[in-house]
This record gives sequence, C-alpha cells and structure tokens, in this order.
Amino acid sequence: MRVPTPPAIAAFTIIAGIAGAVPQALAGERETATYQFETDVKVLSEQRTRGVSDSLMRPSVKLGMQLVHESGLVAVADIVRVSKKQFLGGDGVGVTLAGGYRFGDPEAWHFGAGMAAEFFPGAKFEAPHSFDMDTFTPGAMRSTRYDSGFALVEVGYGALEARLLDVVSKTYRGADTGGVCGAMLQFAVDPTAALACYARGDRNSRGSLLFDIDYKFALAPATTLTLHAGRQQVANFAEASFNDYRVSVTRKQWGMEWNADFVTTRTRARELYMVQDGDRVRATDNRRLVLSVSRRF
Repeated sequence: MRVPTPPAIAAFTIIAGIAGAVPQALAGERETATYQFETDVKVLSEQRTRGVSDSLMRPSVKLGMQLVHESGLVAVADIVRVSKKQFLGGDGVGVTLAGGYRFGDPEAWHFGAGMAAEFFPGAKFEAPHSFDMDTFTPGAMRSTRYDSGFALVEVGYGALEARLLDVVSKTYRGADTGGVCGAMLQFAVDPTAALACYARGDRNSRGSLLFDIDYKFALAPATTLTLHAGRQQVANFAEASFNDYRVSVTRKQWGMEWNADFVTTRTRARELYMVQDGDRVRATDNRRLVLSVSRRF
C-alpha cells in the first residue's frame, strides 16, 4: 500500500496551457479559421508533476492535443506514460481531459476558468482505512482510485500568471486515510505520526487547493526563461502538503521545442513520496534536472 505521489496537475501542466494559448493561438488565423487544432509529441527524461516524479525517475513520452476557438474556448487532452509501480494495478498511462475559457488582453490583464479530470486507467491501491489501537492491528482493507477532478480560476498580467485549483473529486490522486496514513505506517521508521493520522478518523481529500505562480521572460528571440512556485494544500492531511519550485529554459530550434527544467520540492513527510522498486525503496521528491524535446503538428 502506498499513497499516490501527490501531483500537478499533470492536469495543470495542461490547464496552464489554457493560460497562454487561448488569447494568442488564433492571432494570425482569424481571417481564415475560427478554430485551431494542434498535436504535440514530447519525449522526456522523466515525467514530473508538481516537482514529484510520476515515472519513477525513468523516461516518459507524452501526447497532447489542443483545440482552441477564437472565442476563447479551449479543450485539451494529454496522454502520458507513468510508472505502474507508483500507480498500482494500472496500465502505466495517465490521461487528462480539460476545458476552459479565457478572456482579456494577453499583454495586460487576462483571466480564465476551467475544469479538468485526471485518470489512471485500472490503477488503484488497497489499504486499511482504520487502525485498532487496543490490539495494534489494521482494519479492513479498502480500495482507492487515483483519479481526480479539478476546478480552476486564473488571473494574470502580461507574463505573470497565478492559478488556484480546487479538488472537486472525493480524493486528490487517492489521498485518503488509507493512502496517506498507510504510506506513513509502511515507510516511516517511527509509527507515531501514522497512528496519529489514523486517530483522526476516515477522511478524504476533497477540497484540497493547489496554488501556482509563473513568470516568463525572453532571454533571446527564441529562448524563454520561466520561474515557477507552487503550493499543494491537501485537505485533512497537512503532512501531505508541500511546496514546489521550477526554473525552466525553453529554446525553439529546428522546428522543435527543447526544454531544461530544474525542479525541487519541500515536502513535510518524505515517506509519502517513497516507492517500493523491487528490493529497494526510492524517493520521488528529490531535486532533478528534467530534459525534454517536443514537436508540434
């Protein structure tokens, strides 16, 4: 049993795309079309969500599709390879579907709102959702899925953008009593914190809040630097809350987009980000340099 590594959205690496794409995507297309459809294929040295690995520090590949209407409406779909050891029992695939609306001036004040759902087909874990302190034995096992749903609001001014995501599903990537308390009990040397977690009763993580702020500026005509800071506030499980930071350099060259992202996190309970990989336990929240290349069609 283990708690899912709490994200980003992979969904809102996506919804963040609503931020920049909607007002500008049709700037040169308005005379000939009212909408634009794009496909993006990306190869990554590792798939990270909110600074935490989803691919167990292994390479990944992502397919993205985006439909943008000149009115400001946008629909997005992403399919990405994830680790079966992290998203237990699944097909090793993460799917995100998102839609939203954006309005305003991309060079000045602009706003947006959206909804998204993140799925991991077949993936679920089983863990006890209670613990008998008298007999020191776990309660009955119950299964939890990793699927999540989100609502988003966004405000920005020029290159500065801030987003607030609200988890509207029952759990946030499976973060409930069985997932959080169970992972702490499994990987922590001292069980005290895990038992205190169980003592709070059977809870879920609906209402969790994710905060993001990004600033982009041009280093050169085809090179962009992005600074990111995020906060994950998990409802009912303060030990699962953490901050993430990212510095990204993007270069457009030879018809492709080349990225170098340095990511790091500040987690409170590291055992929530531990994964059993064969005969060893691996941490998925370490700082990392992630390289990727993508091609848009």
